[in-house]
Amino acid sequence: MARPRKCRRVESIPGVNYFKPPGIPLRTLEEVLLSLEEVEAVRLKDLEGLEQEQGAESMSISRATFQRILASARRKIADALLNGKAIRIEGGSFEMASSRFKCLNGHEWEVPFEVMTKEPPKLCPTCDTPGIEPLTPVGQRRRERGWSNYR
Repeated sequence: MARPRKCRRVESIPGVNYFKPPGIPLRTLEEVLLSLEEVEAVRLKDLEGLEQEQGAESMSISRATFQRILASARRKIADALLNGKAIRIEGGSFEMASSRFKCLNGHEWEVPFEVMTKEPPKLCPTCDTPGIEPLTPVGQRRRERGWSNYR
């Protein structure tokens, strides 16, 4: 019997979850489904430039699991780009790294996980300012290109 899948830590849910090639009607498109943990692995490795060990640590998984998730995501993205398929981002086995936010005016608030999976906040609930950011998870600090652990 296989053991249950461990939740992968994801920093945020992308604001856009669907991409399609132009000029092809939606009803005729094939889709590639990317899970949120696959998108997070691509973000950490390819966008933030982290090493696999750092990416795995950020997602609270082993390096080998990070490599498998990353390879799967890259294969799906290549398939979509080279074969003219749409990309849908949804689902997966994940937990949010941070659900506390702060606005530029200093207001802080907690966003329930259920709300975060549907739509991350865009405005401060107190002052309606759009300048918001997630608060740093405990034991981590914000770097110019992503999160890193204090050591």
